[in-house]
Amino acid sequence: MIQFPPGFRFGMATSAYQIEGAADVGGKGPSIWDTFTARPGTVRHGEDGRTAIDHYHRYAEDVGHIAEAGVQDYRFSISWTRALADPDFYDRLVDELLTAGVRPVPTLYHWDLPQELEDRGGWLNRDTAHRLADYASAVALRLGDRVRDWITMNEMNVHTLYGYALTDHAPARGLGLAALPAAHHQLLAHGLAVQVLRTHGAGAIGIANQHFPVSAAGDDPADQFAAEMFRNLTNWTFSDPILLGDYPDEMIRAGIGTSGAQLDRDLELIGARLDFYGVNFYEPTAVEAPREGKDYAGVLEVDIPEGLPFSPVPVKSDERTDFGWAIVPGALTEILVALRDRYPALPPVIVTENGASFHDAPPGPDGRVHDPRRIAYLDAHLRAVKAAIDAGVRVDGFYVWSAFDNFEWAAGYDERFGLVHVDQETLTRTRKDSWYWYRDLISGCGATD
Repeated sequence: MIQFPPGFRFGMATSAYQIEGAADVGGKGPSIWDTFTARPGTVRHGEDGRTAIDHYHRYAEDVGHIAEAGVQDYRFSISWTRALADPDFYDRLVDELLTAGVRPVPTLYHWDLPQELEDRGGWLNRDTAHRLADYASAVALRLGDRVRDWITMNEMNVHTLYGYALTDHAPARGLGLAALPAAHHQLLAHGLAVQVLRTHGAGAIGIANQHFPVSAAGDDPADQFAAEMFRNLTNWTFSDPILLGDYPDEMIRAGIGTSGAQLDRDLELIGARLDFYGVNFYEPTAVEAPREGKDYAGVLEVDIPEGLPFSPVPVKSDERTDFGWAIVPGALTEILVALRDRYPALPPVIVTENGASFHDAPPGPDGRVHDPRRIAYLDAHLRAVKAAIDAGVRVDGFYVWSAFDNFEWAAGYDERFGLVHVDQETLTRTRKDSWYWYRDLISGCGATD
């Protein structure tokens, strides 16, 4: 049994668009994901999140699956459009969690920008950051008497790369490096949200950034340069302003579209003190300088277009998830140690997402869903977290992605990350073997508040 320090917290994580459904209930307006999924050819099999797993109507049952696993924390996201039109849903969800003894840890923004804001420029428009601050204030007023722990933004790097630099996710802008202003405005939104939440007396505030080691494919200086640029763009652009007070290099600084005294004021907001720092981790990346005539398609979940000075290459690993992601648990230890070494004032870390998609078979004759590969994956990555702790990194918690099988963005419903299986036709929930394994692990660790 892996033993963690006293007070280490176990949790599960989800996001609103991926599970809630009820797209037209309560006056909820459309988000960029409603618009994106309505376009032909954007999502595998033409699927969408209009019903998702109907968590909106089944939240009480779902909280039971979460609480009975023994987790201390449940990280979920709040739909911006739903919160403004139908805030009662989040009242009910928070109350249900607290009654079940689970700490609610809401994320304000998990990629589902209101379409009306996208129509005004989305994250390319500086004003969107201020609109998020207004939304944060409304949510804090509604829930702040019961919710003490908050996450501002989720995976700004993925949202910027997939949705603004490329066209694989909403809002599918395809801007390449011209997407950098969207990165800065999300960071500004984070800073403004921290300010608002502090005003409303929040207990603990953090952010969830995706991080992963980036290695050069070889010793060629061009490969080393490509890896450094990719590392800066995908990792440090989204953490250096928060934890060091500036962007990692002049190219990025020049590309964000804000400079001078305004940038200095923005960076002061962005660098506001945090109580914890969330790290989402799935796989490492290897990069080389592009070779003429070489096909780089299919290496990552998304393809990097030609014309950029870096191209991802397959990471060497003995095993991959059914999503094709390399399984390299040691890379989680590596990135946690790298964060500690890069940031002298790194707050306590929580691994706010880690998990794997395996194409689990439906419940068998015994009524169980057997997923031994997920159990092995989670066990190895929890051991990697323990190795980072033993190396001196303060890690205070670990949240499994995900509590339930759900809508996996452009991949639709084929990819199954959940500890609880969901039949997409009947929406019946079935606890997988990994759910029972996680429950027993938590019980054996004797986790406490």
